[in-house]
Amino acid sequence: MMNLRNKWLLSGSLALSLLFTAALPLSAAEAAAVTTSAVVQSSSTLITEYEQFLQEKYGITFQQGTVTRGQFLQEVAKVLHLGPAESKPVFSDLGADSPYYSSAAALYEQGIITSLKIEADKPLQATSALYIAVKAAGLAELAHSYPLSKTTDALKQIGYSHAGLSLSASQELAAAVHSGLLPSSFYKEVKGKAASSDLAEALLVQILSIKGEYKHYIGYTSDADIYGKLADAYNTSDIIQSPELQTVVDTALKQNLVTGYNLKDNRFDANFVDSLTLTYGHDNLKHAVQLIGLLRSEGIRAKVQFEPKTSAFIYLKEWGEPVQTENYKVVQIENGNYIAYAKEYDLKFEFANAADKARFQPVILQYAKKNSEDQTGLIASSWWQPLYYSSTKLDDYIQITNNKITGAGHYYAQSFSLNEPSAAIVEGFKKLGTGLDIQSYSIWVDKPFFNYLNGESL
Repeated sequence: MMNLRNKWLLSGSLALSLLFTAALPLSAAEAAAVTTSAVVQSSSTLITEYEQFLQEKYGITFQQGTVTRGQFLQEVAKVLHLGPAESKPVFSDLGADSPYYSSAAALYEQGIITSLKIEADKPLQATSALYIAVKAAGLAELAHSYPLSKTTDALKQIGYSHAGLSLSASQELAAAVHSGLLPSSFYKEVKGKAASSDLAEALLVQILSIKGEYKHYIGYTSDADIYGKLADAYNTSDIIQSPELQTVVDTALKQNLVTGYNLKDNRFDANFVDSLTLTYGHDNLKHAVQLIGLLRSEGIRAKVQFEPKTSAFIYLKEWGEPVQTENYKVVQIENGNYIAYAKEYDLKFEFANAADKARFQPVILQYAKKNSEDQTGLIASSWWQPLYYSSTKLDDYIQITNNKITGAGHYYAQSFSLNEPSAAIVEGFKKLGTGLDIQSYSIWVDKPFFNYLNGESL
């Protein structure tokens, strides 16, 4: 596939709107220091991670200290994406003009709260937070399946007995413990206590996690089994087909509106925190394996998500008869050229901190960027113009535009361009398709790929 890419580059078909995407041993000391994703992170690290996720993804921030019931209800409704309630419940202590009314009404309509007395300004009790969280996470049926005997051990872990509790209360507290909705680091913060901001944040994140709406990743760079998981993810991915979108973007290819695009599936979206995330595109499994090994050898530990991707571009007839494989297909078009579809991937990395994110580029430029035909000392299948980018601004990265089309299903198409031609590309997409969500937004890419978009060789 890379030979075709190089041929394409050399052919002079360098277009502003193209997106052609784009095991080393550890020392004994490093191996001893490596932790797996199964090892529980420290409570403070997790809380920081939860806090950052909620701030960046939902705009949720609790002040340190006591959380009120109204605040918690408001944020639970937010992470559940609940709209206005169809019914208009009449609460005994909360008027329709309250900033908490809409959230309380929506939660009441969903059966997540069951009382018409809200007590919005009172401190949130930890047990009340758990009762709400169990139902918000969709665990009510599990909880209410518990016989009383099953709750005993779970309640002991948080300092309770079933005496003095209703059966449903005992069941819901026990299910919160057994399911992991209540992290073990908070067991001592439940009985007779008000919910801290840390507990409130942890419960919101656990609600999202149980519903499949938190971060998605196959593991950490430091995991012992990360290579197997990476291979499984690659080997079970296929060329993506989306007739709804391809009708538009293939026509855009034929009209030279763009010279390349990607198809991706949003069900694989990592949902990482943007400020700590980089996306790295390639087509070769061996390269991905060695890239993980390279990061390990540099002491960079990050979450890893594999996102399947298909790249499409014009294959010129003068390049010769294309050879098709399971991972590379072509369709001939009216002028005798072909549209080529190649199986690729994006690796999403969420780093532990901004410093590690900044360290990524020097490592790539030294070990994974080709500068000459006979260059040695690079990982396998390194590209002349590696592609990696950030959704947030970074020093030494250059701003370009992602032009994205989303249809009715799970798939979306995207084509990168320089900033100036982006408006024309978006307008062209709009003329070619109806009922599609078409948007453009800034990303920051490595300079070699920017140079490629700009028609420069390196």
